Amino acid sequence: MSTAKNDRPGPGAETSGDSYLPEHGNGGYRVHHYDLELDYRVGPNRLSGRARITAVATQTLSRLSLDLSGFAVRKVLVDGRPAKFGRAGLKLRITPARSIPAGAEFVVDVRYVGNPRPVGGRWDDIGWDELTDGSLVASQPVGAPSWFPCNDHPADKAAYRVTVTTSSPYTVLVTGTPRSRSRAASTTTWVYERAEPTSTYLMSVQIGQYDDVELDGGEVPQRAAVPGRLRRPFSTDFGRQAAVMRTLRRFFGPYPFDEYVVVVTDDELDDPIEAQGMSVFGANHVDGRRTHERLAVHELAHQWFGNSLTVADWRHIWLNEGFATYAEWLWSEESGGESAQAHARHWHSTLARGPADLRIADPGVDKMFDERVYKRGALTLHALRGRLGDEAFFALLRDWTSRYRHSTVTTRQFTALAEQAAGEPLTGFFTAWLDETRLPELPRQ
Repeated sequence: MSTAKNDRPGPGAETSGDSYLPEHGNGGYRVHHYDLELDYRVGPNRLSGRARITAVATQTLSRLSLDLSGFAVRKVLVDGRPAKFGRAGLKLRITPARSIPAGAEFVVDVRYVGNPRPVGGRWDDIGWDELTDGSLVASQPVGAPSWFPCNDHPADKAAYRVTVTTSSPYTVLVTGTPRSRSRAASTTTWVYERAEPTSTYLMSVQIGQYDDVELDGGEVPQRAAVPGRLRRPFSTDFGRQAAVMRTLRRFFGPYPFDEYVVVVTDDELDDPIEAQGMSVFGANHVDGRRTHERLAVHELAHQWFGNSLTVADWRHIWLNEGFATYAEWLWSEESGGESAQAHARHWHSTLARGPADLRIADPGVDKMFDERVYKRGALTLHALRGRLGDEAFFALLRDWTSRYRHSTVTTRQFTALAEQAAGEPLTGFFTAWLDETRLPELPRQ
């Protein structure tokens, strides 16, 4: 390995530079494509994997790192040559046989095996998890390294090809377009591709014994994987899915992917899971009474806000959760429930009785998923709607999703676009709603 000064990765080679989670993600390169070949045994929870990662160096690299939790790494190749490697916490450190020039494309090939486990931390267990009969992946925000080596930062979006081989009684769903399925003896191999740029935390694998259910999605194909015992209540709970999709497309613009897939596990889940082109619900979210329909709306809205438009840094999380929460209020208003204004009044009153110690534009890593980020984020949008008027407000949202489709976004980009829509500065408005802890008064509408 060369020791020339300009051949060393710069500061942050093993950090993404994220303001909240710098230890997840790595510097020195950008990933273009992941090709994952996985062989999974459900009973022993045993995963054998091969990851071929195509990336481009953003600086000269004599070494690099990937994020990977657990597993025994058997072999690492860089551009077909054996590379030295070692482990340090969540990092797989790799030293290529030859330095990689800045601007050069290179391929890292990692062979690994083990029992996948979630990544532990402040959000409990995140990532690959066993079900009673099967498995699921819930990676937001740091769980992707629980099943494949990666550059685990939302801003490094890449394309994917994922091949999964498992026992034939099981259905495999991956966030992507199904390409092929082939059976050999007692196993079946499933191949999916995800062409759109996708963050690592939004890639998911779902394995279980499911029935395939076609959803009436209108112009957007929608389908579901549901345990047989839940098909009847599911048909009620998701019976308005075509109308929900139609409503969100009208408000937010074209749906950003080829299809939408709903998975309902046979186990209960604390919360639904968002993934690229997919949402995952627990059996407890299906009761035949549409009790949790707002959650179905919320997760679908994430396909625009979070998945197509992905935060460039985790401090901008309100751009995901505030928008998805406001989608719930819009659907309520559209479907004959309470108006968005009624929801806004309720939540403004609720938040006003609580502590005023959170800045929505920068809530801090421990409060990324605080309910106030969701609700005050939605209140910010409702107040902006009152400021702009419906026509300009919804035109802004459609411009937002179109302009940054399949890209990464920041709060500043949204506020700048809002000012263009308003035709005037909105510094005071956004400072009050996003940057100050005190809750502003809710404008009358």
